[in-house]
Amino acid sequence: MSNKLLINLSFLIPQPTGISVYASNILPYLKNLNPTLLTGYNLPEYECCQIPNNMTPDQGSKGHLRRLLWTQLQLPQIYKKQKANLLFSPLPEAPLFTNCQYVVMAHDLIPLRFARKGSRLTTYFKYYVPQVLKQAKHIVCNSQATAQDLIDFYQISAEKITPIPLAYDPNKFKFLDLPTANYFLYIGRHDPHKNIGRIITAFAHLPNYQDYQLWLAGPTDQTYTPALQNQVKELNLTNYVKFLNYVPDDQLIPMINRAIALVFPSLWEGFGFPVLEAMACGTPVITSNISSLPEVAGNATLLVDPYQVTSITEAMNSLTNTQERLRLRDLGLQQASQFTWEKTGRMTAEIIEKNL
Repeated sequence: MSNKLLINLSFLIPQPTGISVYASNILPYLKNLNPTLLTGYNLPEYECCQIPNNMTPDQGSKGHLRRLLWTQLQLPQIYKKQKANLLFSPLPEAPLFTNCQYVVMAHDLIPLRFARKGSRLTTYFKYYVPQVLKQAKHIVCNSQATAQDLIDFYQISAEKITPIPLAYDPNKFKFLDLPTANYFLYIGRHDPHKNIGRIITAFAHLPNYQDYQLWLAGPTDQTYTPALQNQVKELNLTNYVKFLNYVPDDQLIPMINRAIALVFPSLWEGFGFPVLEAMACGTPVITSNISSLPEVAGNATLLVDPYQVTSITEAMNSLTNTQERLRLRDLGLQQASQFTWEKTGRMTAEIIEKNL
């Protein structure tokens, strides 16, 4: 009798969240393992076991709680009924204290590294996630930096962890050979660890900042955006800094291509999709010299100390030079080409097969 693999897609939603993008891109490379997908959506090319579809990020904290209860109470029964040998979960969730054998994916430990008092997410990462990881047969993660965090924060053995880099969609993120416009670009949320306050200050310190703009693409946030908007007013930058909110892909790709540079000096990332996607568009990148970002960037970006505003300003100023931009464009395109979903998918399939 062949071994039976279940893949937990209880979190899956049609909109492309980070974990959904990861799961949908590696699934084709797991097909040879003949998995049964646990999903609330119809995926006709796979064998599926239908589960409720009200346990996703779409339903906020209620969806999250429903999923955790389902994982603990219903999933072990499904595992038994399906006569499964292994469960693969693309996020660090699995039944605790049962006979279920599983491999899980850990993306980052940012809610622990930047803990917020009273945050449910911090509690989840402090108490639930370490139990899941300790009981897992094996853990895959997205970078050496995340692997090191699992060792440092949770005392997980290094032998139990395999870092597998992520990738990007080359049909979307590509070099379009458009003329460069006069703006620097940031892409992402407005959370404090994204370091946007220092990006704004660094922009204000450019010798001739009046010749440029700073565009902030990404969903605004009632908790964090107002402070950034106040900072822009206080620095008299209202005419120079644009809050763009969420930008759909068909507008985002040309926007990346036309930017002077992507400015992404985050204080921590598990992987750093915007850096990879900007390099794939041939856009110069300024990013941090810490966490996973140097792993993604290689020698193809300007690495800065994210805590030093002058370091960010100097990098931005150097990229107003056309020759420097062309140099980084070529290096970035070369570096990005090394990251493919095929590589990610095949490496993940190997780990699962070893544990099946």
